[in-house]
Amino acid sequence: MKVQLAFSACLAMMMLAARANAMTTCDCDCVLRYLADRAADLVCLESPDLTSNNEATTPLDNSLPDWPAGAFTPRVDRATISPDPPDRTPIYREVPGIQVQGRFADDPTREARFLLRFPNDWNGKLVVAGASGTRSEFNGDFAWSDFVVQKGYAYASQNKGVLNLFVQTMPEGDPLACRLNPVPPFTWLHFYDNDPEKPFTQWQHFIVRTARLARGAVHAHYGRGPRHTYAVGTSNGGYQVRRAIEEAPELFDGGVDWEGTFVDPDRNILIDLPPAIRNMPDYIASGHNPNSPAAQDILAAGYPPDIVAQPLTLWERYYLSFWEVTQCQWQKRLDPSYDTYGSGPGNYDYSERREETDVAEQVAAFQNTGRVRRPLITVAGTMDGLLPIDRHARAYAAKVASHHHRHGEYRLYEVQNGNHIESYKTFYPQLELIQPHAQKAFDRLVDHVEHHRPLPPSQCIPRGDEIRDDPASEHCEQLFVGP
Repeated sequence: MKVQLAFSACLAMMMLAARANAMTTCDCDCVLRYLADRAADLVCLESPDLTSNNEATTPLDNSLPDWPAGAFTPRVDRATISPDPPDRTPIYREVPGIQVQGRFADDPTREARFLLRFPNDWNGKLVVAGASGTRSEFNGDFAWSDFVVQKGYAYASQNKGVLNLFVQTMPEGDPLACRLNPVPPFTWLHFYDNDPEKPFTQWQHFIVRTARLARGAVHAHYGRGPRHTYAVGTSNGGYQVRRAIEEAPELFDGGVDWEGTFVDPDRNILIDLPPAIRNMPDYIASGHNPNSPAAQDILAAGYPPDIVAQPLTLWERYYLSFWEVTQCQWQKRLDPSYDTYGSGPGNYDYSERREETDVAEQVAAFQNTGRVRRPLITVAGTMDGLLPIDRHARAYAAKVASHHHRHGEYRLYEVQNGNHIESYKTFYPQLELIQPHAQKAFDRLVDHVEHHRPLPPSQCIPRGDEIRDDPASEHCEQLFVGP
């Protein structure tokens, strides 16, 4: 009789536990009701597949009504940093669920947008993604969304509160116009995030706002909130991850930042880019001589060694596509009184300008604090030609270390030969992809948070190797290993 009673009691407890853990999902109506006072232009789709294998998952470029070409480019965005096929995230199954798109109702510019994906087979957890560059909320579809929704995570993303850009056909009448390329024929762009209503300080707020919004929507859809919430992001999105972990530890259990931008009044893009821009013409004229004064000045500015190839070297590819337009975008936002093309992007002197203007205060307003209060992993490449590892990833690690935190753990995983733009491996086979390491770092983070497994120490991941529990070294002594 005692055995029978014990069995009955155990069975009753199991049934109660099953009921407690049972997930009751609600359709789009529940989520839309929750979002009604918080969001506008809402679209909710019951999707047979939330991965990018489903064409309906990522909207067509320039499909946002009432905005010009370039403002909204989801399909371009998702392919900007993620590797080319066949190295993109493998998709091994369909993920049915719901997808919600919309914008924050209280943004008067109507630019602040978000994305939610809720799989039917939810694992009880949420991933909130940052946005690279000035990209849309769909920028992580290949690199992050496909990776996590197949594991059952709910996924949320945002666009830092700003749309992308438009081509400026009359740049002489636009003080905020930037050249896309430093050699004629010029293409001129206007970035929305240089508009007065869109300070860079809002970047950190929108990843936090999206986390709060998504957690509420998760509860509305599944009947309970997420057990754990993680932040992921690349480039400027990696910066957002750092700020989320620094400023909102109550919302996040940990984060992975892939090539995050380091922002600090004493070390930032406005210091590093001008000497690279200024010296490139002389370096090209030298026949790409690595011993030329121009090459030495570029290396002294923190950049990794060049990879000489035809038709363009690695430095040339960054020079033509990223260096000048990035310098212009940040300078127009943070120091708009500088005569960008009269004085020259390469002649910008941050040390001089900080004595004459409030540019340092502008940078300080959205700087990284390094006060990490949840586990955080940075994955960065030693051959990053846009955000050099010494000036960004290692600089952030040093700032974190200066605080000697007790309540957060930080790791820096350096990918030897890793580069900022994954697709550049097509041109330079010596480069190493970072995406697989970033995704593995995410799995390691989850194991640490949920199962108390130690995080592997900060380390150099040698070319062709992987994250190790017992690495050979903390930093990569050689930034580049050939051939």
